[in-house]
Formats: sequence, C-alpha cells, structure tokens
Amino acid sequence: MAEAPSIKKGALVKVNRAAYGGSLESKASDTTAPNYLFEGPAEVLLVQGDYAQLRYRRPVPDVWLRLDQLEAFN
Repeated sequence: MAEAPSIKKGALVKVNRAAYGGSLESKASDTTAPNYLFEGPAEVLLVQGDYAQLRYRRPVPDVWLRLDQLEAFN
C-alpha cells in the first residue's frame, strides 16, 4: 500500500466510501458505518506505516484507518 503524500500529521481528511467498503476495517466494525466518517473532517494525529490515527470533532473515540482509505477534506 502506497502512502499518499498529502496525508500527513495535522491534515484534515475524510474516509473514501469506496475504499473503506469491504475492507478488513469495515468488517471489524458495525455493519453500517456512521456518516461522519465519510463527511469529515477528521484530523490526522499520527501516521505509522500504512495507517493514520484520526480524531473527529465529535465525542467519539479516535480511529486507526489505512492511508489508502483516506482522502483530503475540501
């Protein structure tokens, strides 16, 4: 999995629905992902390998997702 150069610590991102659907991460979660994942924004707190730790501006726990499932928030 190649790291997208635009996704770095502090970046605002959202989850790409097509990339997330059917992934190992989606299968380990509820069958229906909450809309805020795809609407964003989430702040990238940390990047380790192929994964980023995300924090949403909501009272929800931080999540780790693969970089190839994320896209820049516009």
